[in-house]
Amino acid sequence: MGLAAAVFRLVASPANWCGLGLASGVLLLKAVGLLGAGWGLGVAALGYGAGFVIGGLWWGFPSRREPAWEALQFSDEGDAREAMERALDGVRRLTEYNPEQRIPPALQGRVLALCTALDGLLQQWERSKGNLSLQDSFHARHIAIRYLPEALNTYLSIPAAFASRKILDNGKTAEATFADTLAELEAKVLQLGDDLAAQDAHAFLVHSKFLSQKFGPQGLDAPALNTAPEERKP
Repeated sequence: MGLAAAVFRLVASPANWCGLGLASGVLLLKAVGLLGAGWGLGVAALGYGAGFVIGGLWWGFPSRREPAWEALQFSDEGDAREAMERALDGVRRLTEYNPEQRIPPALQGRVLALCTALDGLLQQWERSKGNLSLQDSFHARHIAIRYLPEALNTYLSIPAAFASRKILDNGKTAEATFADTLAELEAKVLQLGDDLAAQDAHAFLVHSKFLSQKFGPQGLDAPALNTAPEERKP
């Protein structure tokens, strides 16, 4: 997988395409007879090398290491809390690093805020007296471990200029689509937090009613007693 990814980065690099373009130009000149018989594949190879160097100096040479976002993959194994924290830490660090400034500042802030909201949901989940349904528990884990990292990962694979101006099949740019995805995840995290809070509020109400019934009229709901001394009659 690592070798295949490295080959793909080489093939897709601007330096490679610049080299291929210059080599193709040499071969085209050879084909139309503008170059002598002694000018052949060797010159094309030199043209490729020159184009590769020029393209690398201008746009950057292909890296032998995978981009940071290609490593943003996490597995839902072991302790759920630890897995979610590892994933959120990776998303946060990558967002702050913001390779090649591909994440606009507004979206960068929203990703970091979503990580903070997920951290808060984890803490609320631990201290809550309520429980999330099996489906909601699945969603909570996968928002942190899969959905958010994959959304960020795929968005970062798109050049910034393309993401901000090119209209996709859904009628929106990649930047606007990523914003919509974040909005959906934000809404789900808010809903999960509200569900836990509603259960805790219900448990609090039940306990308050129990205390009121246990201690009767002089309990929590009893009216304040009139303790003022009676006036003496003459």
